[in-house]
Amino acid sequence: MSALVVPLGILFPESLVRSHGFAILAAFVAINTVVYVALSIAKALPKVYVGDHLPRRYHRAETRSIHPDGPT
Repeated sequence: MSALVVPLGILFPESLVRSHGFAILAAFVAINTVVYVALSIAKALPKVYVGDHLPRRYHRAETRSIHPDGPT
């Protein structure tokens, strides 16, 4: 079998990967990815109106229709 040859510059050296700055950058990228996925899912879901699920305060005691009792 032939050996896998990786050109220089594609892989980072181990000292860079294990550095504190690289860990901060990796954490930022991970958080950014999670936020982007959450926003994408929220955009794809139907819009939810909170007021539709709360009781209404302006409920009338009587109907004000021209046909108050409806067809009998």
